[in-house]
Amino acid sequence: MEFEITHKLKDSLARVGTIKTPHGTINTPAFIVGGTKATVKALTPNQVTQLGGQAILVNTYHLMLQPGVDIIDNAGGLQNFMSYNGPTFSDSGGFQVFSLGMAYKKGINLTSNSQKGDPSLAKSSHNQLAKVTEEGVYFKSYLDGSKHFISPEISMQLQHKIAADIHMAFDELSSPLADSEYLKEACRRTHDWAIRCLAEHQNLNQEHSHKKQNKQFLYGVVQGGRDQELRTISAKFFADKDFDGYGIGGIFEPEEIPTVLGWIMDYLPENKPRHLLGMGSQPLDLFLGIEYGIDTFDCVAPTRQARNGALYTYHGRINIKNSIFKNDFKPLDKECSCYTCQNFTKAYLHHLFHANEILASTLSSIHNEFFIVNTVSTIRQSIIDNNYLSYKKSFLKKYYH
Repeated sequence: MEFEITHKLKDSLARVGTIKTPHGTINTPAFIVGGTKATVKALTPNQVTQLGGQAILVNTYHLMLQPGVDIIDNAGGLQNFMSYNGPTFSDSGGFQVFSLGMAYKKGINLTSNSQKGDPSLAKSSHNQLAKVTEEGVYFKSYLDGSKHFISPEISMQLQHKIAADIHMAFDELSSPLADSEYLKEACRRTHDWAIRCLAEHQNLNQEHSHKKQNKQFLYGVVQGGRDQELRTISAKFFADKDFDGYGIGGIFEPEEIPTVLGWIMDYLPENKPRHLLGMGSQPLDLFLGIEYGIDTFDCVAPTRQARNGALYTYHGRINIKNSIFKNDFKPLDKECSCYTCQNFTKAYLHHLFHANEILASTLSSIHNEFFIVNTVSTIRQSIIDNNYLSYKKSFLKKYYH
């Protein structure tokens, strides 16, 4: 993997560059399309490419359960299995440590402070499907209740069989309700696991070299929650190790992005790419992340929201199911050049949702993914053209009017 910075934005950490992988080049900053189970929901790989998507991210935990990584390996790797020719990322399963562990069936999420007053939410529960130990994490399958174990070494073995271009080290994403002592413990454990991931990853890459196969690449994941000291410690730890880039996990509200990234960016080497995990559900995330040195993002929100009728427009988000759109024969957004906006009306999309037609999800997902991908692409071009600030001001004024 090669990373090159070609442009920088004055008085900012924003930069434009390229990440070269065995399956193609990613022009950064870029939004990486979420394809959790080796599919971007409601879209074909060709549609992802046509709307401007440069890469797809999959999830190791989900693919381990279904269809199983051996099947993907026997198919010749992820790109062959899903018939996608572009660059790919794989998440380690670290998010499921949180979502199936402390957060399971408690309504806890990473973007809300509202639960902080309820100490019962910060306790373990017999309902949890994940249990953390020093060696790794024990999971129960959400599909059939079968038991599984992922250690740092196993996570690397799974990811190398999936054969995405870029992997994430196995980490513990701790609950935002965790107390300071547990947060320290989780951060230390993430670092211990990262060392084990790196060793196993390097061994597996040696095997690839002997077989004349493509090498795969590994990002370390900076953790530490909302704690400045822990975030700084984590950034310094990963900066000193031989990772190919850095994932940044556990960011919360958009307004916290400058704070958390501001704590760590001075410590991460400038010549390696930085990925903001699970962020990009709204445009403000993108602008703030890029200004603070983020090169790539991933998030499943664009297609998830699309399937529920929540659609981005350049004048804010709308719910296309609302009755006001029943007789609206204008495009979803006249400023948008996606396939959906160029060919269909709001009235037609409204009809598809109320008729429970599958096409509703496809057309809405094309639009939402295009909107986010294109927003990042336009930000990238605005940095090159040195008009970023005027573009940001114009965009946000319209979107958050």
